This record gives sequence, C-alpha cells and structure tokens, in this order.
Amino acid sequence: MRDQVATDVPLESCGLLAGIGEDVQQVIPVPNALKSAIRYRFDPYAQLAAFDQIEKDGLELLAIYHSHPKGPPHPSPTDIAEAFYPVAYVIWSPQDREWQARGYWIENGTFSAVSLQISE
Repeated sequence: MRDQVATDVPLESCGLLAGIGEDVQQVIPVPNALKSAIRYRFDPYAQLAAFDQIEKDGLELLAIYHSHPKGPPHPSPTDIAEAFYPVAYVIWSPQDREWQARGYWIENGTFSAVSLQISE
C-alpha cells in the first residue's frame, strides 16, 4: 500500500484489504476512477473484479484504504458521507515526509480510531 500511495502522488490512491478475521491476506489496489488529488471513487469494473476475486478466494472484505496526499490524516466529510461498507477504513497521509497509515471505523456520521498492525 505504501508504495502505491507514494507512486500515485499527487492523486489519491485506493484499494481493498481482504482476509479472514483480522488477518489481511490480500492487498488489492483499485484504480481511482476520479483521478483526483482530493477524492477517490473505485473504478466500478475493477471493484467488481476485486470483489469476485475475494469471494473466489474464500476471503472477506476487511478494510478499504485510500490516501490523502495533502492531508488530513483522518476521514474527510466526504469520506464519512460515502462510507457505505461496515469495514475499517485506512487512510494514508504523509507525516514528516513519511507515509503513515491510520485506521478508522466510520458509522452514523462519525468516526473513531481503530488500531492497526502493519507489517512489510
């Protein structure tokens, strides 16, 4: 994920995390159909293909990730309004010239932090 978000600057990156329980087994980049520096929307065909692959592999959708190349490191009002899936949301943003990931649960118009364990 870190390589993807760094490569896609200045545009927002996005993708899916799939696995079982709390164990992520697949990171699935999905093209940002908006090609925007401040918004993302999954390319619908790539999103459908990713969901099909997740199901075929017997996995679950665990999280959705995207980047905020210019901040903030938390969900924007648009992120909150468009959080349609009951999964964690991971936001990558640059902090002191390093990409940092933070996790959030978004529900009922608000968000709260969730802990992440990220390994290389």
